[in-house]
Amino acid sequence: MSQPSAPNSLRRFFDRVVHRSFGDLALRDDPAADYVSDLLTRFARTETLYPAGALPGQRLESVVDLLLEIQRAWDADSPHFNPVRERELRRHIGDYTLFMIGLFRERVEHLSATGYYIREGQRSYRFVSEHDRADARPEARLFRALADRFEGYASALTYMRKVYFRPEHGTPDLPFFRRLVTEW
Repeated sequence: MSQPSAPNSLRRFFDRVVHRSFGDLALRDDPAADYVSDLLTRFARTETLYPAGALPGQRLESVVDLLLEIQRAWDADSPHFNPVRERELRRHIGDYTLFMIGLFRERVEHLSATGYYIREGQRSYRFVSEHDRADARPEARLFRALADRFEGYASALTYMRKVYFRPEHGTPDLPFFRRLVTEW
């Protein structure tokens, strides 16, 4: 019998802990759970976390880099003119900010960027939702939910990290996390 490939087993692992965390927080059957599992699987690879820019050898390593890349994509005088790329970049901003706030909240707080990341994440997911709605894509509702409940999903990822990735720190205050997630 063949062994499952690493990405498949990693996806199953993230699927299990995300669904368990969402269940703990009374978010059962939330359509965002599968998306978040996929996001964590994709971002397990550094080259996915930091995508290539339009310029040779360029990596987009921050929200500012991604926003500058959007401007570059809209520069009609540039050989890199590609306005369609904005949706892809906005989705990545939403994903990146959700990932960083959810799993590395202390680092984002240390950079004094929490409010900025939340605003840009919500704004980016809302852009993707509206773009998808205009194109009659079924994912529009998912991205709208990600925008509207951004802080709740980020808190669910923080809960997941504290409970399932670092059990030596003890069990966090479950009613607090449940209330925090459901209020968003």
